[in-house]
Amino acid sequence: MKEELTNSAGKVNEYSQIAFDYLLDYGPKVIMAIIALIIGFWLAGKIKKGFIKTLDKRDFDPTLKPFIGNIVGWLFKILVVISVASMVGIETTSFIAVLGAAGLAVGLALQGTLANFAGGVLLLILKPFKVDDVIDGAGFMGVVEEITLFYTKMRNFQNREIVIPNAKLSNDSITNYSAKEIARVDMVFGIGYGSDLKRAKEILTEMVEKDERCLDDPAPTIVIGELADSSVNILCRPWTKVSDYWPTYWDFMEQVKLRFDAEGIEIPFPQRDVHMKKED
Repeated sequence: MKEELTNSAGKVNEYSQIAFDYLLDYGPKVIMAIIALIIGFWLAGKIKKGFIKTLDKRDFDPTLKPFIGNIVGWLFKILVVISVASMVGIETTSFIAVLGAAGLAVGLALQGTLANFAGGVLLLILKPFKVDDVIDGAGFMGVVEEITLFYTKMRNFQNREIVIPNAKLSNDSITNYSAKEIARVDMVFGIGYGSDLKRAKEILTEMVEKDERCLDDPAPTIVIGELADSSVNILCRPWTKVSDYWPTYWDFMEQVKLRFDAEGIEIPFPQRDVHMKKED
């Protein structure tokens, strides 16, 4: 019985000595690692706030600021955790390899979603258009209503809602009709070869000068554009505000027809003469 107690006491002393040795070896490292972890997380928070303040000064897109700030904060936290793990003697090479493999697997599984996300980031950073702009992109034309990280919502002129994935929109050409304050209204009016050409140009010049929507600067262009097969085509190109583009275009289409008819200026239309030959 005494021998068993002696052996048990010896083992306890042996384990205690081992624990004490480990404590002496790793205790300071663990304490330093905890301190480094706390300081590192605190610094990551400060860096994140400083980065967001920098974006605020540069008038960065408000939709993207919190997201990029969180990414920056988490990247620094991951670096802090890896550094702390190496301080206590943990092998970080295999850990980084596993993390990279996991990231690759997730990326492959979410390939389409990540492509839309990347497209959304590009659209929000480069800003080829903004909300309420009229654009033509990815085969659709309409008014932009919402821009998110994954899709862009538009309303076409038939008042139908269109949701376009950002990957498709960012990889296609985009025409922004609202990017500039003014636009040139391109119109072509054809008159007959027997009509008074100079009078037709005078009528168009008079109409442009009287229409308050047509700007004086840049100056309008009214010239002969083409001697076509059945008509002399006159180019009429006044400048207007973007908001007045279509009303100006539609009004001129109607008013020019009425004025030309009143002035006896022929607007030709396609005709075909058929000659029938009778054989004896």
